[in-house]
Amino acid sequence: MKKAIAAVYMGHKKPFEIREYPVVEPERGMARLKLLASGVCGTDVHIHDGTLGGDGEQIIGHEFVGVIDAADDARAYGLDVGDAVIATIASPCGKCMLCKSGDDANCVRMGVTNAGDPNMPPYFHGGYAQYNFSPLSNLVKIPDSIDPVAAAVFACAGPTALHAFALAAQANCGVEHARVAVVQGLGPVGMFAAAYLKALGIPHVFAITGRTVESRAALAKDFGVDVCYGLDRTPWETLKADITATSDGYGADVVFEASGNPSAFAQGLDLLRNRGVYLVPGQYSISGGVPVSPEVITFKALRIIGSSQYAMDDIRAYLGFLQKRPAFANKLLSITTRYPVEKVNDAFADIRAGRNIKTLLVP
Repeated sequence: MKKAIAAVYMGHKKPFEIREYPVVEPERGMARLKLLASGVCGTDVHIHDGTLGGDGEQIIGHEFVGVIDAADDARAYGLDVGDAVIATIASPCGKCMLCKSGDDANCVRMGVTNAGDPNMPPYFHGGYAQYNFSPLSNLVKIPDSIDPVAAAVFACAGPTALHAFALAAQANCGVEHARVAVVQGLGPVGMFAAAYLKALGIPHVFAITGRTVESRAALAKDFGVDVCYGLDRTPWETLKADITATSDGYGADVVFEASGNPSAFAQGLDLLRNRGVYLVPGQYSISGGVPVSPEVITFKALRIIGSSQYAMDDIRAYLGFLQKRPAFANKLLSITTRYPVEKVNDAFADIRAGRNIKTLLVP
């Protein structure tokens, strides 16, 4: 029987263990996917640090892009063996009030497909492996015009950002009419959000990071960001004055929080104008609280929207965004640092050292 390897999460701050498992046949309704690229998300780092999720053996990872290697009933789902797909791990219940209202990204009983025991068939439940077993209903085909590895770069970050923008649209926030927008953090979510804001035609997009990383700032500017501020180099009052001046004294129309740093929240409130919109998908770990002056929300009449998950439609919207912008999609390949699955511990060390913009595990 053919065998393949997986990187097994062993608990908080422990090295991943490389194991070999048999490659079995998928059950009906399931697809066996062969790895093309699997992203390492900031969420995975939080899990490994112990600030998100539980302990115990599992194959983590939720940004798996692969080729359907085997599936008896793929065509019933509009798919076929050989298709390149993005797999999502989210499994909404379909029965709660949010699912029934069409908001299954915020299902109150959300399940995941990567929580299976790696010691039980089909073994390959999560993203850090050479194979993955996913429900066919959780797969989105990547159009032939898009390089699947390019699609893997923002496979989670893109839909995450787009879902936050979709929630803003549902709330009639008018983000597309903004003149001044600020993105906090230039990890994958922030980088995609900045590119999307520029694609909307917003004239002035600023980015703020805790510390300056020249490669990230250069990439953000290549994506259209006007100015990248590093708080290690630019005093807060200086950057706030610059943003306020650009907005004719009002403040930012939109702030998008993608840093994950709790202290960024109060800073975002400070930058917004009256009736400004604050999108907050970035606070995705249990990292403690910070003092907030709630009267700022009251007196400015701010609109604050949290967003923690994304739906299948957001993945399709992300692929549509790439399909309309082939030059942007091709550029994504240049920002990847790739590791074979068995080098996952090296990948995490480099991520923590700030060496990578986007980390991918590859065959």
